[in-house]
Amino acid sequence: MSTLPGSKNHGHQKLTAAGLLISLGIIYGDIGTSPLYVMKAIAGDRVISEALILGGLSCVFWTLTLQTTIKYVIITLRADNKGEGGIFSLFALIRRRNPNLVWPAMIGGAALLADGIITPPISVSSAIEGLKIYDKDLNTIPIVIAILLCLFLVQRFGTNIVGKFFGPIMFIWFFMLAALGLNELLLNTEVLKALNPVYAFRLLTEYPGGFWLLGAVFLCTTGAEALYSDLGHCGRPNIRISWIFVKIALILNYFGQGAWILNQKGFVLDTNPFFGIMPDWFVFYGIVIATMAAIIASQALISGSYTLISEALRLNLWPKVRIKYPTIKKGQLFIPSTNIMMLFGCIFVVLVFKESNHMEAAYGLAISITMMMTTLLLTYYLLIIQRLSFIWVGLFFLIYSIIEVSFLVANLEKFFHGGYFTLIAGGMLMFVMAVWYTAHRIKRRLTEYVNIQDYFPLIKELSEDTSIPKYSTHLIYLTGADNYTQIESKVMYSIFQKQPKRADIYWFLHIDVVDEPYTMEYKVRTMLQDDVIRIDFKLGFRVEHRINLFFRKVVEDMVNSKEVDFTSRYTSLNKRNLIGDFRFVVLEKHLSSDNDLSAIEQFAMDWYFLLKHISISESSAFGLDTSSITVEKVPMVITPMEAFQLKRIY
Repeated sequence: MSTLPGSKNHGHQKLTAAGLLISLGIIYGDIGTSPLYVMKAIAGDRVISEALILGGLSCVFWTLTLQTTIKYVIITLRADNKGEGGIFSLFALIRRRNPNLVWPAMIGGAALLADGIITPPISVSSAIEGLKIYDKDLNTIPIVIAILLCLFLVQRFGTNIVGKFFGPIMFIWFFMLAALGLNELLLNTEVLKALNPVYAFRLLTEYPGGFWLLGAVFLCTTGAEALYSDLGHCGRPNIRISWIFVKIALILNYFGQGAWILNQKGFVLDTNPFFGIMPDWFVFYGIVIATMAAIIASQALISGSYTLISEALRLNLWPKVRIKYPTIKKGQLFIPSTNIMMLFGCIFVVLVFKESNHMEAAYGLAISITMMMTTLLLTYYLLIIQRLSFIWVGLFFLIYSIIEVSFLVANLEKFFHGGYFTLIAGGMLMFVMAVWYTAHRIKRRLTEYVNIQDYFPLIKELSEDTSIPKYSTHLIYLTGADNYTQIESKVMYSIFQKQPKRADIYWFLHIDVVDEPYTMEYKVRTMLQDDVIRIDFKLGFRVEHRINLFFRKVVEDMVNSKEVDFTSRYTSLNKRNLIGDFRFVVLEKHLSSDNDLSAIEQFAMDWYFLLKHISISESSAFGLDTSSITVEKVPMVITPMEAFQLKRIY
């Protein structure tokens, strides 16, 4: 097995000062901007009381400790796939043991994408609304939409240049959070009593409607899933160490806001406590820094959505879409269709909900579902792959099931206040994934394969039959047959019957998407000397399928090792050692009318071909040169119609 050029070791990055700074800019955008709205959401329009604020602070502290620190930073980051993280990377680690776990992976991935649509609007809106301190009647909607438009429009150019400033800006942001919070906390250290979990318990059990406040508390940990998804950008050591600084800054700010709010005991909060703890002279600078942090948080989620879609595509969970690479930087990719989808979604959220306090009511419901799916997959991973004690894994599953089900139930209160939006969006995304995955399984299960060795004599004769015009010197087919001795019957039909295709060498290329994210290997089998060659590519689920480029590189290596003669077989051209022509034949299947499908299969295949119609072509998806491609449409007979009799009359 040989390695393709460009294959790199994307393992764990070492602990470095630069890595720590980069992690601040990439990893903590979502969770780091939560202080903009969490305490405001907890206080809401309720009368300020000690039980409310101390209980809310206690819930926030223990949520960050149990959910973010223990579950994600300490435990979940252990489930790395060659240094990569995220729910699809986690599924890739266990899919060979239990392929049915693809369903919770799809549910979690769809919910994560849906909640990602509301994160940029709520972060940017919360920051920009600080300007209302100067003008309460200011309409912030146009400003927020303008910022989001600019943010999505620059995606096609990549963020390599501005990305260098993300780390320093977020360092300033977290330093500001810590300084402002500590300054207010020193004026009222009584709020430190909230470190006692008893206050959280009392809020949930004794305060009127206290349990439902978990929906607001949950906002402090929504970025934990994104933290895991971005594991590959910085590495586990850098994330774990930088989290210490980030958590301290967050806790200081939350407790500082709590101390400030308690000064208004007996009243209803009318100012965002995040800006309330700022000195008057600093408010403008605070708004600017908060806006930059919100933009960085939005950028991290947008990039994460691109990565999520690209992973789903490689795992056959998403229709083929065009992926562009604006820069050579790892992880820098741009998916135009996803960009448009998220832009329209974000603008819709701003226009419908208008203010951040309304968005808070819709935020968090979908991501709580993602966290539950991650817990399920992680439990299987720890038990089956890591082989940890059943007692400890069972305890882990029990504790986090209780915590996350509680969050989910509390978040369900948000359904009629806007939570329906993320559930509908997530449901639509899940529907697309389910249809694509189901149709792919139906196609693979019912594709007819034949033994390629049975056709070797006929291939040899066809290759030497000068009565048939030569179709191409080198003829290349893509095959889905995992067994190298087999080939789709449709391929043989294309060679011998569709239009007899004489060639000097027939190449069959197979792509195996493996669980390791960045594997780039290939294996060559000469199955019939000078006539039939098969190449098996092993590509990671995060590797772009540039098959045209990969094939040329493989041929170049084979020519250099004298395994194949790639010069033209035409006498006049061979004298001058000119390279022979080659042609890819892509077989695009269409649904034949000669089918008798079950209702479920018919439904799945109808939607599959509709989605396929609006997705990019097979040739574009595999990175093939359009000037050397023949596309042939072949019928896909899934289930033959029942036998019937046709009577001849005279």
